[in-house]
Amino acid sequence: MEMPAPSRPPTEVRSQLVGPLLAYLRATGHDPAPLVERFGLPANAASLPEVSLPLTTLHAFLDAAEALSGDAFLGLHVAQRVPRGTYGLVEYIARASPTVRDTFRVLASFDPPRGSLRGAPWEQYVSWAISQGLAPLAAYNLQYRLAGSGVPEGVMDRLMAIYQGSANDNVMKLVNFKQIVDDLQGRKLVLFGGAAFADTLYPHVAFRPVTELQLLMKRLDVDGFAGYLANHEFKPEDATGTGATKAVSDGRTVILLYSDVLGAQRREQAAGILDRALPIRVYGSSIFRADLEDAVLLTALEHARQGYEVPWLSFIDLRELVTGAQAMGGAYSRPLDVPVLLARAAEWRLERALYTSLAIVARLFPEAAPAATAAYPPLRRATRELLDRTVVGPISTPGQATALKGLERVRRLLTGQ
Repeated sequence: MEMPAPSRPPTEVRSQLVGPLLAYLRATGHDPAPLVERFGLPANAASLPEVSLPLTTLHAFLDAAEALSGDAFLGLHVAQRVPRGTYGLVEYIARASPTVRDTFRVLASFDPPRGSLRGAPWEQYVSWAISQGLAPLAAYNLQYRLAGSGVPEGVMDRLMAIYQGSANDNVMKLVNFKQIVDDLQGRKLVLFGGAAFADTLYPHVAFRPVTELQLLMKRLDVDGFAGYLANHEFKPEDATGTGATKAVSDGRTVILLYSDVLGAQRREQAAGILDRALPIRVYGSSIFRADLEDAVLLTALEHARQGYEVPWLSFIDLRELVTGAQAMGGAYSRPLDVPVLLARAAEWRLERALYTSLAIVARLFPEAAPAATAAYPPLRRATRELLDRTVVGPISTPGQATALKGLERVRRLLTGQ
C-alpha cells in the first residue's frame, strides 16, 4: 500500500516590509488593524524591524494592503519612507528594481508617475507585453510621458514599431468598416469589444489594438448581414471557440457575428442588449454600441468563455469601464449603475464571472479597486474563496502564460452555459 507523501510545511520568510507598510497605511488614513488580525500578525508588527510569516501569507498580505490603500504604486511610496541604510547595496538593488508587475502598472496607466524604470525586467516584460496587446500604450508612455526613464534603445525601438503598426492597422480596419456599413439602412447591429472601446475608453485609438470586430444582431439578421459582407469580399471563417454564430474575413479583418450571445435559453435577455444599445453616428444609422452595464457583463462573459486566457488588454478595458472612462468624455464616461449591473448579472447567470473579472481588476489596479469591489455580486464566501484560489490568483501574475486547470469546467462554472 502506497503511503501518501508527507505534507510540506509552508515556507517561512522574514520580511522587513510588513512594518513600513502598516505604518504607511496608518499615515495615509487607513486603519491597518483588520489586516493585522486577518493575517495573524503581531500586535506591534508596525514597529518591528522584521516579521516572520509564511511566504504565501506575505503575498496575500501585500495584495490586501494594496487593495486597502487604493495606491497603484504602493511599493514605490513605501520604499521612499524606508530609512537610508536599511539594506546593504546588493540587497537594495535587488529590492528596488521594478518587478514585472511594477512595470506593467506604470506602463498600463493613462497617467503614469514620473520616475525611472532603470533595472526593470525588460527581457521578460517586452515579449509578454506584446503578446498581451499592451505594447502600444507602453510605447507611448515611454516615448512621450516617461522620456529618460532608463529604457534600453532596443526595447524602445521594438515597442514603437508595434505602436506605429497598431495605429495603422486600427485606422485601416475601422475606416474600411465605416465605408462598408455607412449606407446600411434599417438594421440594428451592436458593436462591442475592442472596436467599441478603442475610441471611448482610450485617449488614442492606437492604444487599443483591434484584433477583430464583434457585432451582436437578431438571429434573422445574421445570414443577411453575412451575405451583405460577401459583396465586400468577406468569406466564411471557422467560428469555433468564439461563441459567434458566424465568422467572416476579407483576409485583413475578421468580423464575428453574434445572435444568441447569452445562449439559447436567454434570448430574451440578449434582446434587451439590442433594445438598450446606443447609436454610433460615425458608422451610419445601423450601428450601435452596448450600454455601459451591458459592456461590463459582455466583457466578463468573454473572459469566462475563454477560461480567462485573454489578452491583459481586456483587463484595462474593464478597468476603464468600471471607473467611468475618466480620461474620455464619451458614451462610457459615467458612473456604473451597480444595482442595474447586479440585477442583469443575476438574469444572465453571470454573477461568478462578473465577480472573477472584477476581482482580477481590483488586484491588478489598486486605484480601481474601490469601484471594482463596490460592484461585486453577493456570492457566498466559500464561492468567492474558491474563485480567488483557482482563477483570480493564478491569472493575476503578470509576465507569464497561465493555463487554468480544468478549463472546460471553469468555463461552465462561470458562464452557466
